[in-house]
Amino acid sequence: MHAVVDVESPSRTSTRWSAPLVGQVLSAAGLLVVLTALLVGVVAGSSVNDWDLDVYRWAPAAHWPELGGVLQWWVMLGQRAICLAIAAVWLGLRAWRERDLRPLGVLLVATLLTNIGVGTMKTLVGRLGPLQLGADAGLPGATDVFAPGGTIFPSGHTANAVVTWGVLVLVARGHRRVGAVLAAVVAVTVGLTTVYLGTHWLSDVVAGWCAGGLVLLALPAVVPRVERAAARAWSEVAARRARRYRGGTPRARVSTVGSR
Repeated sequence: MHAVVDVESPSRTSTRWSAPLVGQVLSAAGLLVVLTALLVGVVAGSSVNDWDLDVYRWAPAAHWPELGGVLQWWVMLGQRAICLAIAAVWLGLRAWRERDLRPLGVLLVATLLTNIGVGTMKTLVGRLGPLQLGADAGLPGATDVFAPGGTIFPSGHTANAVVTWGVLVLVARGHRRVGAVLAAVVAVTVGLTTVYLGTHWLSDVVAGWCAGGLVLLALPAVVPRVERAAARAWSEVAARRARRYRGGTPRARVSTVGSR
């Protein structure tokens, strides 16, 4: 996780890079290439689908059934409502303490980017997962089934885990390395848990990791622009209110004089 959104300076909004810009571009390009390759491979039919079927037939849950109870709860760390609630409460308390709403703004922008990007891809691809296919999920060609309402590619749980916990690291005051390791562990294990539980194919999860990573890499460039746009909009609103106030004052005085 190379890009860091700078929310430490109360006097200005800026973007601080912990690595050269070329590293950010190359990382984003690599993730985009992998995501595109997976998308094409899944839609057009390729060995990606064969790997998905092989992993499903291998049945991780059959090898480690004792993990089922714990993982049913662990996967909730990628459920949008739950992980967003945790992050929002944490950043909300920080905003109240420091009188700084910018970390919450970063979370909001990241959530919007994730919902737009991942949601659009899910709708366009329309892939069905093992859970929807039921007993037919292990049959040849099961990974190639697409239908209206299919929302399995890429994995939303995985992308949410990458983005939400990644954002907490990006806006952290300190201990970013430890936080990055913990966030990566959560994102990786949540994704693999969806495969274990049979709710996603493996390629859905890898695509979710890539999509979430792209959102995090985009934040240092997107957030300052959003904040500048919001500041301009707020200034315009304040200016209009000031003009209305100045325009209304003389009339109020005339009315007061006339009433005497």
